[in-house]
Parts: sequence; structure tokens; C-alpha cells
Amino acid sequence: MNLVLWIIQILLAVVFAGAGFAKLTQPKDKLRELMRWVDPVPPTQVKTLGALEVLAAIGLVLPALVGVATVLTPLAAVGLVIVMIGGILVHLRDLKKQDTQEGRQKEIQGVITCAVLLVLAAVVAWGRFGPYPL
Repeated sequence: MNLVLWIIQILLAVVFAGAGFAKLTQPKDKLRELMRWVDPVPPTQVKTLGALEVLAAIGLVLPALVGVATVLTPLAAVGLVIVMIGGILVHLRDLKKQDTQEGRQKEIQGVITCAVLLVLAAVVAWGRFGPYPL
């Protein structure tokens, strides 16, 4: 199970480091092409979310690798659970606004993606706080 948790931690770290880095480095107009939800959100909030995602990605792996402050790993996972709850709520809100089948399908895919990432982060939090600490 420890190996499974490590695989999930690394997978989550890669996903959130990539997403966070994009939010930090790309202008809002460019992000809008991939992430419609950024439209009504101020750029500083998008950048803040990106920074939190990068920090969470680091927190999932680095403390465990160096053996220092290992409690940060499950805390980072809990933080990502919270972020994914927000992501699900945003996609559900935007789902109601869609007037095309394609738009609704994209929002449903967003909900599913957030839900899968939420479950993976919750597994890491459960495992690292519980029976498989670092």
C-alpha cells in the first residue's frame, strides 16, 4: 500500500504542478482557451490558485523524500481535496449556464476530473494520516 500511495502522490504532484505552473505563467486570455472558468475570476485569484497548486504538489512529495516535516504530505493532500471541492462546484455552476451539448459535456468532464483527483487526494490523506504514515 505504501507503494500505491507513493504512485498516487507522484501522479497528483505532476498533475497539480503542471496545472499550477500554467496558471502562474500564462496570461488569462491564453488560459481561457483551456479553462473557461477563468473568465469571471480576477487574474490575482487565478495566480493564487496556481501558487497553491504548485505548493501542494511540492508538499505531496518533498517532505516525504527528505524525511522532514512529513505531516505536510497529508496536509497537502487535504488542501487538494478542498481545491477539488471548489473545482466541482465551479463546474456544476457553469454546467447550468451552458446552452450547448458540447458546453455541457465539457463541464461534466470537468466535474468527473475534479472528482477523480479529489478521491486520489483523499486516499493519500487517509493513508498518510492513518495506517501508512511516512
